[in-house]
Formats: sequence, C-alpha cells, structure tokens
Amino acid sequence: MKTVAPKFVCHGCGAIVDSAQQLPFACPHADDSGDVDHLLVPENGGEFATGLEQDPFLRYRRLLSPYRLARSVGLSEDAWAEFNGRLDEALAAIEGRGFRITPMTQEPDLARAAGVGASFWVKDETNNVAGSHKARHLMGVMLYLRVLAAARLPAGEGLSRRRLAIASCGNAALAAAVVARAADWPLDVFIPPDAPASVVQRLKDLGAAIEICQRYGGETGDPCVRAFRRAVQKGAIPFGVQGPDNGLAIEGGRTLAFEMADAWRAAGVVPAAVYIQVGGGALASAAAQGLAIAAAQGVIPDRPRLIAVQTAGCAPLARAWEKLAGVALPEAVRHRTRFMWPWEQTPASVAHGILDDETYDWWEIAKGLRETQGGTIVVDEDALARAHALAHTHTKIDVSATGSAGFAGLLSAPPENGSVAVIFSGAER
Repeated sequence: MKTVAPKFVCHGCGAIVDSAQQLPFACPHADDSGDVDHLLVPENGGEFATGLEQDPFLRYRRLLSPYRLARSVGLSEDAWAEFNGRLDEALAAIEGRGFRITPMTQEPDLARAAGVGASFWVKDETNNVAGSHKARHLMGVMLYLRVLAAARLPAGEGLSRRRLAIASCGNAALAAAVVARAADWPLDVFIPPDAPASVVQRLKDLGAAIEICQRYGGETGDPCVRAFRRAVQKGAIPFGVQGPDNGLAIEGGRTLAFEMADAWRAAGVVPAAVYIQVGGGALASAAAQGLAIAAAQGVIPDRPRLIAVQTAGCAPLARAWEKLAGVALPEAVRHRTRFMWPWEQTPASVAHGILDDETYDWWEIAKGLRETQGGTIVVDEDALARAHALAHTHTKIDVSATGSAGFAGLLSAPPENGSVAVIFSGAER
C-alpha cells in the first residue's frame, strides 16, 4: 500500500505544510503580526481498523500521519514495525514497560461512593509509559523523526544534530525524558523550582539536562514555556505536548481516544459524557479529535458530551468558554487574546499538573465542546481532595490529585442521567 504524504493545515490561517518537506511543528506564520491562533492539525486520513495488536502505535497506525508518511515514501509495514518495536523495547528496558492498550473498566464501587449511575467508566493511564498519557504524545513525534531519518526526507535535514526540548513541571517532563532516552536523543527540560524532588531526581537519572526557571513578580505567563520557546528559536526540536509548538504532539494522544471508542464499541454503549481534566489542553484536544474521528468512521454512533474540568486556582479555558458565548469559532480563532491569555494570579492547587498559565490548545477543545454540547466546570480544592480520596478508597488505581481532577468535576456537577466516563492519568508520586 502506498498513500499520499500527509499534510497539516493551520486551523487559524489555513497554511498547509507537507510533512515530508517541512516540519509540522509550529505554523510557519505563527510569528507574523496579528492575533490569529495558529495550530497545525493533520488532515484526517486512514482507516480505523482494529487488529489484534496490543501496542496502540501498531493497532491504530493507519490513523497516524507518521505511518502514512512512511508508506507514502515507500517504507514498508515491516519498517514501521521495526521503528516502533525498537523504541518499545528500549522503553521496556528503561521503564519496565512499553506502550500497550490501557484498561478501560467500569468501577461500580466508586460510582456508588460518588452517587452516580452504575454505568461509570474509568480509563486508567497510571500504568502507561512514565505513569501518564503524556508519553503517547511524544511517541508520535519520535516516530515521525524516525521516519524522516530512514527515508532521508528534506524535512529531516540536520535534525540529528539538534537537541530536544520541553517545558513541564512533572508528568510531561518525565515522559519526554523516557522517550528521549529510549531514542538516545539529548533532551533539555525547563522546570519550575517547586517541581517534585522525585521528578527532578528521575530526570537526572534519565540523563536530561535541567534548567530551573524562576517566576518573578510582575511577570505573566509560564517562565518555563518562555525559556523552552527561546531554546526552540535557537534550534532545539520542540518535544513538548502543546499543540501550537508541535502539531504532531496532539496526534499521538488521539490513540487514547481510539482505545476508549474501541472499548465502548465492544460493550455496545457510549457514555453520555466524559469529564476530562484540563491544564495546557493537550489531553482534551486529543480526546475531542480522536472521538470525532471514531464517530465519523462509525466506530461509535455518536460522541459523548465533552466536559472540561479546571481548578479554581487556574482556569483560563473556563474563562475563555464564558467569553465565547454567542461568538462564532472562526471569528474567535482570529482574535486569540480576546479569549485566551495568561492567568493573572500565580497558579496554585493540589492538582498542580493542570496549573498551566494558558490552555494552549483551547480552540480545538472549544470546538469539541460546541460540537458535543458540552461545557466547562471549575472545581475547588475540597472537590479535588474528595475525588482523590474516593479514587484511592474505592479503586486499586494509584492516581494523583491531578489525574483524578476530571472525577472532581463529575462530583461537582454530575449529569442528570446516563453513563459517564473519566480519565485517570498521572500516577501518585
């Protein structure tokens, strides 16, 4: 099989990027003057064909642009399996596990404790590579880099001499460090001074170069993200999970939504709503896009309502959603700062992993909310603590307060009827 080389399209300005000729990371017009929200999104293509593979990057390969790129330039199925297999073996050697389909289970005890219906689904990502969903995003990027090198494509010229870079306070940094180590690629990590000591030590053990980024009074926006973007401007490869910095990052995360859709198809039921914790927005954006693809291809009859959950300590998406009332999304995408800007106060919450100053992938989430008649919920610290405690008492999932924040949204505003789903992502550390 030979396919057409996949292209990426900016949802803000319409720029088209051929992924064989040009890196589909930031939109080429992102630095132009104006207030457009730039984000490269892969053109949909490929068949949702469920096989017997337990590795999502094999099972759903036809839906991934790096695979379609590989096939379009004449690389074989065996070549893709080799790229993926070598990385997966290295991940297993480093982490004790590679990528496998993660559990999607009904949790009746937790449902009863929460006072919701018995049809309650939990997608458990806490035992995924690096303890969360974040590595999915980065595996997709690394597979693309492998394809470029193997096929000697123009977009890959000189990449092997460039370092990877990421800004993160925890799970994303660990995911990047694990995948980078598996690929034997040097990585620079930009983290805040209050990053957990266990995370910092693990990053050092994995060989990542760490830069601590202080937050000074009077500044707005995340200093780690600013430092990361400066590194990218100097030549580093953006190896983070924010879509505007790397259009490929969201696509790898779609595999989580594909797994969820497959599980619901097998069960013959689709939940009425799915509650998803939102910080920078990569998880919710990937879920919205992945479930839309699954519905369009008939895997599920319809999409659940998407409910985006943020903490009162930092809720830029919820603020944007309120301002979007009555505004056409094509209009909003051309006027980003009317809706999305950095949180003015220093973010603080027990769910520290979703304290991104901005929801970088806000527009694609808003699109998903509109299309599914969903919305946003802002939860307080009591709800976050209760959700975390209930998850530990009534399941065997060792989830962090960040990872159970979507469940906190369910506790704060349960649906009137119908089954519901949450994603537990982020192991307790």
